Amino acid sequence: MLASTLWGMATVMGASESDKLTHVRVAAYNVEFGRSTSPEQVGEMFKPYKLDIIGFNEVPDGDWTARVGKVLGMKHSYVGKISSANHKDKYKSILSRTPFEATVEHELSVERRRSWNPASCVKSVTKVDGVAVAFYSLHICRSKDSHDTGHAYRLAQDILPKEKTNRVIVLGDFNNNMGDVAMNKLEASGLRPTWKDLKIDTSKEFTYNALKPEQPNLGVIDHIFYNTGSRASTKEGGIIELKNPLSDHKPVWAEIVFPKRP
Repeated sequence: MLASTLWGMATVMGASESDKLTHVRVAAYNVEFGRSTSPEQVGEMFKPYKLDIIGFNEVPDGDWTARVGKVLGMKHSYVGKISSANHKDKYKSILSRTPFEATVEHELSVERRRSWNPASCVKSVTKVDGVAVAFYSLHICRSKDSHDTGHAYRLAQDILPKEKTNRVIVLGDFNNNMGDVAMNKLEASGLRPTWKDLKIDTSKEFTYNALKPEQPNLGVIDHIFYNTGSRASTKEGGIIELKNPLSDHKPVWAEIVFPKRP
């Protein structure tokens, strides 16, 4: 009877601990306007990761994102209206397993002479396991100026401070390496890269150019962040290495664990 009682208590305590956490599995992928792949191929590639939300960059307009979702059983998609640098089919989009409660696109363009505009991020709010998460998918240019200019500065200074959702994930193609001015600005604003929790040395890896690995690369320029105020942590994740790349970028993914009580 004692053993049975102790086992029952342990089971309840274990369930209680599990009930206090929300696991959100996410990925970011710059698909280079679908030039080297189809949405169906991308969907099949992502299947093993059992993702909740995906942020795409340089994605074609129309139903491209929704077609990925059809393969994955992810029914909810949102595609922005601002194409990066006004190029054809370089939009940002979000694909989600759960319905959107809100969607919006923020332009991040600045007055700069040494970079492209417009830049933007698309945002959605959705509930995963009953917990609201604000999700940003972006594509910005490499910062060549001081800390108080650039797309990352706009995001950190003008957009994120207005976010009212307690749990925030920001991901996409930042075109910057960890340690760059832009990345330092985002970290100082209260964002933490999943690389730190995973103890991955990004200086020894690269996400661009996956199609030409024999040439000098730009390092890891695709990232996933979460807000430190949420007290979250990264359980697992990394760079997805494909034998036959589907884009010039490598996809990145992470499982982020949020306490249900912020």
